[in-house]
Amino acid sequence: MAEEGPDRENGGLVGMNSMESRWVFQDEDDSEIEDGDGEEFQHRLSGDSEEEETAEQRLIRTGPRVDSFDVEALEVPGAHRNEYEDFSFGKGVMLAFQTLGVVFGDVGTSPLYTFSVMFSKAPINGDEDVLGALSLVLYTLILIPLIKYVFVVLWANDDGEGGTFALYSLICRHAKVSLLPNQLPSDARISSFRLKVPSPELERSLKIKERLEASLTLKRLLLMLVLAGTSMVIADGVVTPAMSVTSAVGGLKVGISGIAEDEVVMISVAFLVILFSVQKYGTSKVGLAVGPALFIWFCSLAGVGIYNLVKYDTGVLRAFNPVHIFYFFKRNSAKAWLALGGCLLCATGSEAMFADLCYFSVRSVQLTFVFLVLPCLLLGYLGQAAYLMEHQSETSQAFFYSIPSIAYWPVLIIANIAALIASRAMTTATFSCIKQSTALGCFPRLKIIHTSRKFMGQIYIPVINWFLLAFSLVFVCSISSITELGNAYAIAELGVMMMTTILVTIVMLLIWQINIIGVLSFLIIFLGIELTFFSSVLWSVGDGSWIILVFAVVMFFIMFIWNYGSKLKYETEVKEKMSMDLMRELGSNLGTIRAPGIGLLYNELVKGVPAIFGHFLTTLPAIHSMIIFVCIKYVPVPVVPQSERFLFRRVCPKSYHIFRCIARYGYKDVRKENHQTFEQLLIESLEKFIRREAQERSLESDGDEDTDSEDEHSSSKVLIAPNGSVYSLGIPLLAEFNKDMVKPVSEASTSSEDVRSVPPDDSGPPDAEQSLERELSFIRRAKESGVVYLLGHGDIRARKDSWFIKKLLINYFYAFLRRNCRRGIANLSVPHSHLMQVGMTYMV
Repeated sequence: MAEEGPDRENGGLVGMNSMESRWVFQDEDDSEIEDGDGEEFQHRLSGDSEEEETAEQRLIRTGPRVDSFDVEALEVPGAHRNEYEDFSFGKGVMLAFQTLGVVFGDVGTSPLYTFSVMFSKAPINGDEDVLGALSLVLYTLILIPLIKYVFVVLWANDDGEGGTFALYSLICRHAKVSLLPNQLPSDARISSFRLKVPSPELERSLKIKERLEASLTLKRLLLMLVLAGTSMVIADGVVTPAMSVTSAVGGLKVGISGIAEDEVVMISVAFLVILFSVQKYGTSKVGLAVGPALFIWFCSLAGVGIYNLVKYDTGVLRAFNPVHIFYFFKRNSAKAWLALGGCLLCATGSEAMFADLCYFSVRSVQLTFVFLVLPCLLLGYLGQAAYLMEHQSETSQAFFYSIPSIAYWPVLIIANIAALIASRAMTTATFSCIKQSTALGCFPRLKIIHTSRKFMGQIYIPVINWFLLAFSLVFVCSISSITELGNAYAIAELGVMMMTTILVTIVMLLIWQINIIGVLSFLIIFLGIELTFFSSVLWSVGDGSWIILVFAVVMFFIMFIWNYGSKLKYETEVKEKMSMDLMRELGSNLGTIRAPGIGLLYNELVKGVPAIFGHFLTTLPAIHSMIIFVCIKYVPVPVVPQSERFLFRRVCPKSYHIFRCIARYGYKDVRKENHQTFEQLLIESLEKFIRREAQERSLESDGDEDTDSEDEHSSSKVLIAPNGSVYSLGIPLLAEFNKDMVKPVSEASTSSEDVRSVPPDDSGPPDAEQSLERELSFIRRAKESGVVYLLGHGDIRARKDSWFIKKLLINYFYAFLRRNCRRGIANLSVPHSHLMQVGMTYMV
């Protein structure tokens, strides 16, 4: 399997004998929201109903049909816990070292090149220029990495996940803004699907939610922002290794006067090849190995800084007065503005703190930055400025010139090791973002290797790894100037930062629901700063850094085309699904021979009978005695607990033996089970669903004897939840159920195509038990006969009357991506002996 998953929790799936009430809310869009983590589930049978909803919050017990789509999601109380929340002191130290090696390498090596790039655009003409540039750097470090990311953005994580797609999934969970129409109300009842309950006091948040959900333009604009941010993250993963390694190796020019630029480039290329070759060993192994090296680097940075401060000029501490920024711009005007692009390099790696959050806890990242990384960086920059106050001509390699001669070679070696480590920071962030975007349908499927048995989020994507290496080598060989590399680096960083600022602003408005003044202050201050920096780097885009913009645009279009094609394919499959009238006409034998066995038909639909099933019926001489439509669905949560994985529904009457199963995964989930384990889990969940269905019918049958003497209004009771909220428990008269028994099986079904006619069962409990045992025995016999995977390859082609651009996108670009991405069979790890495939083409 390309992806691996967590073991089954508590030794198996949760038992089915609990009939206690579990508190849920019902709001306007019929989503039930958990309240009280410690409560058991209640059999709420109309959760997916498309009937008109009531605005009153209540618990309702309806209809004779139990539906796993509504119930199984309520089984496990509580929410998923981040695996880093509780750890011992020893584990905390280990995580701190790994955090240094994985997250902070990028920002930690910024002193190697920041002043060099700044003073190449605004040469030093006096001490005031050094103080002004230093003041700019100090306040950039304080405003962007510290205040924006550490104090604000890190809190916008999605249950421990960071990055642009984590923000997008967080927004999708609170507002229906996803363009792929496969959401179900039952998704909101996953225990890790945390939602806030709207209240009258939060009118602004509700209005924003309504506006986002009603406007297709806003939905598309939001997706465009997310795709742009992700493309910049990938571009950052290309330019970060090039910049870090080249600047570190360039320090040889200070110690060896005769070394040429071409030799520096060749050494950088060799280092990059080594770097990406060890990436496959994983974050835990590499991070723990290089963490102590980064710790030594930060200590060296602080030590050199203190040495220069004491030896040369402690007066540079005056740079903490921001008035020197004003003097710097007054003296240099346009040159100072151009130098802003170099100044931003001191904050590079800030996005890595957020994007790499899935590897570590918020606590470890925040504490490590505040108490180790930031003080060492400030001392390093202060020391360089103190040195430049007396050596104003040595700006080309300011850091290496400022090192005491006795410590030059040890620090050079440590700097190169740190640069290699730093190059991994955005590489790991790129892996994380691509994994998230793939799960949410915005990137072609790729082979994903999970490098840690203990921590699920640590992954390695071979294709992306070598792809980043190739483009990094091209970048180093084509642009060897530190100034040009720095400009490209700043473009990539600023692109990600601006997208993050906008998305976090939406999170503040929609989810955090904080004061509007605080939201506007965050947006105006940080977006204004980033736009100012961006205007500076764009002015110099013609010097070669335009390559990174082209690269980002290419990645953006790859993700856009894949999302666009996937959306069209899904919508077409929904339109062309088989009608239930046809299924009834075919009868329980489906117009063919029913052979013993179970057929798992994989499709992407969460409702209805897929058209590819009709293709199987007309193509194959026989069909299996039991059919299960299996949909592998990624929901916008990091993790779906194992016991909430499978949701079932009976698609046809019992005699048809056809079910629908949705296997739900979060974007952080891994799929560890092989096909035998998957089959076992699925059959166990199906048996549990059938038992619960029979149990619920038996309860309804028993209840018929007691309802005649009850008054309808007496069944409405007032109950108080653990949090003090008051609800009414409306239990309709069971006489109404008797009238409904000859009607559709359940008006609560999400699929209007599900079979609607099941006659009332007048048999007593013994007959019901015999019927249950017969069906369970039928399932076991079918399982013993074998399980076959039915895969339908649905391709799409643009209609002849479509626009030329649509034909180009679908028939060529999207088709090329589908041919070269990882096939579903590879992700499922199904043996060929258990596989049947049928192709089908949809015209869109």
